[in-house]
Amino acid sequence: MASSAVLKTAKKDLRTLMKQKLSNVTSESVNAQSNAIFTSVTSLRPYQEAKRVGIYLSMPTGEVQTDAIVRHALESGKKVFVPYLHKAKSPSPDTPRSVMDMVDLRSLSDYDALKRDSWGIPTIGADTIDQREHVLENSTKENEGLNIIFMPGVAFDIDPKTGFVRRLGHGKGFYDFFLHRYRQSRESHEEGPSTGPGTDVLLYGLALEEQFLESNADSSVPVGEHDSLLHGLVIGGGKLLEGPIKRE
Repeated sequence: MASSAVLKTAKKDLRTLMKQKLSNVTSESVNAQSNAIFTSVTSLRPYQEAKRVGIYLSMPTGEVQTDAIVRHALESGKKVFVPYLHKAKSPSPDTPRSVMDMVDLRSLSDYDALKRDSWGIPTIGADTIDQREHVLENSTKENEGLNIIFMPGVAFDIDPKTGFVRRLGHGKGFYDFFLHRYRQSRESHEEGPSTGPGTDVLLYGLALEEQFLESNADSSVPVGEHDSLLHGLVIGGGKLLEGPIKRE
């Protein structure tokens, strides 16, 4: 395992490389790839069977657009949960200053009413938080949890040791810290990238073709002990990659 300093530098370098690469991707290409991913996701059996779906709300550029998936899930009667960032309560030295929970969208009109933040991302208003179901803050071990989460990332590849998907995030640690606490809340204790995702919720990345690093690429996704592997990845051409464990 690389030292934390080496790992941090490797991640920073790959983010810089990917930022340059993604700056050349046109909005037409992003939309076309997002449409292909929508078709693949809505044909995915775990999605079709899921009753409780977690999904990110996308930036206008540089990543797979999720609007169509969110709308399809709500129209299909699924309970949809989206990220909500807030200041940590009683943080420990290892706790990020801001942490992520996932909270429910109540309806299509609720989703349409969300205002965009400085990144252009539709964002849950703080004044509505007490009216929503939270995955973590008011959860119990007996609750339903989530069935599947669709996650963003800067870059993805396949871990040659495990066959699962490695993900490079934007560097804030929101998803990895969320998943760490989710595992604790669900009494699932498997941690780290060496064996698998270690959680009862299926984790799928959504990637533009430019964000997937082939095994013969010059770069690979660096991961540390706190980085979560994913069960699968849906890529812009509509291709689906899944890890070695298939759930019934």
